[in-house]
Amino acid sequence: MEKPFETEIEEASPSSQDHKHWIEAQDVLKGRLITGDDFSWKLPATTSMEERKEEQEEEMLRYVGGVDVSFSKEDPSVACGSLVVLDIQNFQVVYDDYAVVTLRVPYVPGFLAFREAPILLQLLQRMKKNSASTFYPQLHHVDGLTYSGVRQLLEAKENCTKDFISLKGCSGHTWGVAMRSTLDSLKPIFISIGHRISIDTAVTIAKMTCKYRVPEPIRQADIRSREYMRKRQMEMSE
Repeated sequence: MEKPFETEIEEASPSSQDHKHWIEAQDVLKGRLITGDDFSWKLPATTSMEERKEEQEEEMLRYVGGVDVSFSKEDPSVACGSLVVLDIQNFQVVYDDYAVVTLRVPYVPGFLAFREAPILLQLLQRMKKNSASTFYPQLHHVDGLTYSGVRQLLEAKENCTKDFISLKGCSGHTWGVAMRSTLDSLKPIFISIGHRISIDTAVTIAKMTCKYRVPEPIRQADIRSREYMRKRQMEMSE
């Protein structure tokens, strides 16, 4: 594994024209969204020897990526993006990398990707070019935000004993779920539909990768980005 390194990037503040482009980009991406399973790999079997033998002959899901962004306590405009790849056969981290960025794009509800995605895309592109590309993730876990109204619904008394709740739009289409990921979890995690993966498969993989409340790829990305930022700040203060 190559030693992580950092880069400094500055981005211009968004204008009303930027917001217009963001909305247009979102509309284009919505049109390209594939909400069904569209991948070559299969989920690992957990039962018979015959199924395990078939696994050896087929491409199985093994490397799952997790990305996250942590912010400096001293300067909220300084962020550390992290990419972690987990081998789900043994839950070992096989790759990690970081990029420290100076953000000039403020947080705008509904447009988080335009603020943070460039950092994470940079890390993925860098991984493709280096010797660790054999671990390039077949699937990505991305941490996000949820609407406060959804949280209020789930905290309502009539929902407090449910371990799994579908989140449906006005059309009746299921766009995500709220799920109790482990027996010890008191708070749910929210799983939204992904690109080229169905909500049922997304839920299965989330369950498969949860040692604790949060899926392990995202959990490790969060822990390691915070630690990387902490060490960086200590070095700068010396």
